[in-house]
Amino acid sequence: MAAQSAQKRIPPTTEIPDRLYFRIGDVARICGVEPYVLRFWETQFPNLKPNKGGTGQRLYRRREVELALRIKQLVHNEGYTLAGARQALEAAPRQRVSQGVLPLTNEQAQQRLDAATAVIGRARAELRELARQLAVDQPTIQRKRTRLTTFKAPADPTFPF
Repeated sequence: MAAQSAQKRIPPTTEIPDRLYFRIGDVARICGVEPYVLRFWETQFPNLKPNKGGTGQRLYRRREVELALRIKQLVHNEGYTLAGARQALEAAPRQRVSQGVLPLTNEQAQQRLDAATAVIGRARAELRELARQLAVDQPTIQRKRTRLTTFKAPADPTFPF
């Protein structure tokens, strides 16, 4: 039994909805804590700073929701104090979330680099051509102007001008 309690418990993964912003009530529901706990954590963890909307409502982004879930895991499941959780978060390297993207092979990376270099080269050539055209006194683009035709007055005087 002691061996089981010494092992770290792996909490079930919480599904975060795919939204841009979350209100404090939504985040509290996702994390399973009360909103006042989140407000207190904001004072204790400098990385947990939600934006505030025009009405003063806290608007959390996905990374802040993930941070709140990590804080809850450290404090509630792993037994850290708030100061210990803060130190653990500062010491841990930031994990990049890869959403099903595998690392590129050297060949794929070289192909992407070549394609980007080609696009940049074409953009530079276009910019040089524009700069050359702007530097010339007369524009190189010839525009055809339509000539106005002369209007002849009708022979019938019933509709004078």
